[in-house]
Amino acid sequence: MNVFLWVVAGVLAAVFLMAGAMKVSRSPQQLAASGLGWAEDFGAGPVRLIGAAEVLAAFGLVLPSLVGIAEILTPVAATGLVALMTGAAITHGRRKEFQMIAVNVVLLAAAATVAWGRFGPHAF
Repeated sequence: MNVFLWVVAGVLAAVFLMAGAMKVSRSPQQLAASGLGWAEDFGAGPVRLIGAAEVLAAFGLVLPSLVGIAEILTPVAATGLVALMTGAAITHGRRKEFQMIAVNVVLLAAAATVAWGRFGPHAF
C-alpha cells in the first residue's frame, strides 16, 4: 500500500505542478483560449492564487516525505487538494461544464486516498 500511495501522490504532484504553473504563468484570456473558460470569470488574481495553491500542494505531496522533514504536510496537502477540487467541481457545475466535473472527482478521489492513507494506517 505504501508504494501505491507514493505512486498516486507522484501522479497528483505532476498533474497539479503542470496545471498550477500554467495558471500562474498565463493570463486569464490565454487560459480561456486554451479551454479554461472559468478563468475569465475570476480574474488574474484569484486564478494565480489557485495556481500557486496547486503548485504548493504538488510540492507538499512529495517533498516532505521524500526528505523526511515535517511529513505531516503530505496528508495536509492532499486534504487541501480535496477542498480545491470540491470548489472546482462546484464552479464547473455552475457553469454547466459537466465533463470537467468528472476530472475533478477523479483528482479529488486520488487526493482523498493519499490523505486517508497518510493520516491513517500508512503514515510515515
